[in-house]
Amino acid sequence: MNTPRRVLRALIVEDSEVDAELLLYELSRRGFEVTYERVETAHAMQAALESRAWDIVLSDFSLPTFDAFRALEVLKASGLDIPFIVVSGTIGEETAADALVAGAGDFIVKGRLARLVPAIERELREAKVRATLSRTEEQLLHAQKMEAVGRLAGGVAHDINNVLSVILIGAELVSGALSPDDPILEDVEDIRTAGLRATALTRQLLAFSRQQVMEIRVVDLNEVVTGVESMLRRMIGEDIELTTRCGENIGKVEVDPGQIEQVLMNLAVNARDAMPRGGRLTIETRRVTLDEDRASSLVEVKPGEYVVLSVCDDGTGMDRATQARIFEPFFTTKEQGRGTGLGLSTVFGIVRQSGGHIFVHSEVGVGSTFDVYFPHTERANVTPVLRTQPVGTLQGSETVLLVEDDEAVRTLVRVVLRKQGYEVLEARAGEDALRLCQEHPSEIHLLLTDVVMPRMGGEEIAKALRQVRPSMKVLFMSGYTKSAVVQDGATDVPVAFLQKPITPEVLLRKVRAVLDDSSRPSLAALVG
Repeated sequence: MNTPRRVLRALIVEDSEVDAELLLYELSRRGFEVTYERVETAHAMQAALESRAWDIVLSDFSLPTFDAFRALEVLKASGLDIPFIVVSGTIGEETAADALVAGAGDFIVKGRLARLVPAIERELREAKVRATLSRTEEQLLHAQKMEAVGRLAGGVAHDINNVLSVILIGAELVSGALSPDDPILEDVEDIRTAGLRATALTRQLLAFSRQQVMEIRVVDLNEVVTGVESMLRRMIGEDIELTTRCGENIGKVEVDPGQIEQVLMNLAVNARDAMPRGGRLTIETRRVTLDEDRASSLVEVKPGEYVVLSVCDDGTGMDRATQARIFEPFFTTKEQGRGTGLGLSTVFGIVRQSGGHIFVHSEVGVGSTFDVYFPHTERANVTPVLRTQPVGTLQGSETVLLVEDDEAVRTLVRVVLRKQGYEVLEARAGEDALRLCQEHPSEIHLLLTDVVMPRMGGEEIAKALRQVRPSMKVLFMSGYTKSAVVQDGATDVPVAFLQKPITPEVLLRKVRAVLDDSSRPSLAALVG
């Protein structure tokens, strides 16, 4: 059985054609199939480095117009990390040492070429290690940057959601106070509509920062793909050919199917925009096993079984600079007004919050492929989601303890609740809430508290009040998402949650639903 020949792309810096042939003979004799170019000048070497990729540079020490030291300078100036070996006649040990200090990987005497192949093999191995380390470091730095940007985006979304709550609640209160024929109503409706549009943007920021509300299920990705296929065809238009290739026996993953549909739609829209003159879009699923070597080349990915969702287009493609930024919020290559720059950042956030990883491979003029890796699961089911009971009336007479550090939000929530008959006790911090619970002479039916506040957060307040009012129910609200309560371990029981920004109707319906739903636990059920 013949051993496969190893391909080697060698740039030979040599003025003697005979000596170059001797190098090629030695390499061929030792199992290499060599693609090469011979150059004799610094200019020719620079042009060769720019024209194609090379595995190794083999350079004579002294040429008529330049030498190995100058050749090393040309290589360094190119910015390429290519192993460099000097192959020359006999020279002094001091000169050979200087060449090694200057960056040469080895020095081979032309009359002793037996050392050539071992030296090349060693240099290629070391170059591969350097490339892997460099790529890993680059990916790690990028991951750290995305993590930092995600935290910033989540914090910004939280603050904006508080402001939007004031805008939306205020707009509806003003609207309710005006007569139906008041011309100001149209202006108020414009304010409300703008607030709702801004709300949609903050939802995408929360998705990017991995703080989206998710309902995890054990699902087959093939079912998700086939379920949205017809909708995707309508979205991308008739000039783009859509092909789906669902792998057999790919197994299950634990994700929110609705969020994965969002991932598919966003990636499809991104592909459509990259193919303004039409093209092909391919969506594929497959199951893969990542061993230690393969997993180590992908930052933060552990070895194991994965289900891969691939979205591939033959559009305009992206250069490396664009690829490095595509998942950043508000980054876009589209014309102003044609996109928010949140589509791919939303995809990134959903995938990472789902425990997955996303990688992009792209080439200008060829197209792009997004590979999404989800860990395979053997689980058969997950905990079902509590269903909210239908709400009849929005009014009530119960007592609500409202804890909110934002004065504007607290004031408007109090106004909305009192207008519907509720008695409202206000607290701006946990200490105030504890004092009110101890001093109030009658029952307090509901704790309505923000989650993220200075000194004492909502979950800490709930646990502190458990000793005083164990039968009181709790409704958390936040400009972040439910994950701030559930995923961070604040409680192991189902909790009621109200996502900011809120409108009066949403607030009243949620309050009424929690009070009327006997399946909702009281503070006594909280753990920790």
